[in-house]
Amino acid sequence: MTVAAKRWMAGVLAVAAAYQGVWAAAFPLSFYNDFPGPGLHWVAALGPYNEHLARDTGALNLALLVLSVWALRRPTREAMMVTGGAWLIYNAIHFLWHMLHLDVFPTIDKIMVATTLAVLLLLSILLMLPLKETKTGPSVRLSEVAGQD
Repeated sequence: MTVAAKRWMAGVLAVAAAYQGVWAAAFPLSFYNDFPGPGLHWVAALGPYNEHLARDTGALNLALLVLSVWALRRPTREAMMVTGGAWLIYNAIHFLWHMLHLDVFPTIDKIMVATTLAVLLLLSILLMLPLKETKTGPSVRLSEVAGQD
């Protein structure tokens, strides 16, 4: 796994966190009624509205956004592993819960929920993998990428 690939993965996770985080924290009722987009009601299908829970979901995602952006800006081995670990905890539990509660969705939504959450979970796992090694060491010196030389 290269540093560039890990930065790309952290970027995708950051975008996902920003999308969910801002929406849920700032507009919890809209998040409940309309997530993940027009005509889709993935949160509303799962139970009654709870503003506290929606805002907490937003706050959690915004915290993951901060961590992901930090890892993008300082892409050390440790930063990527910690970021991947934090995302892994969140995404593993989130994925498992949704896989056990797909019965409320139409078939196309079941596929979209499972696929979206599986991709996010996979990115979390991949962030934790070691860097690609070459004969002279890691494929890119992390200190060079992070501007620490």
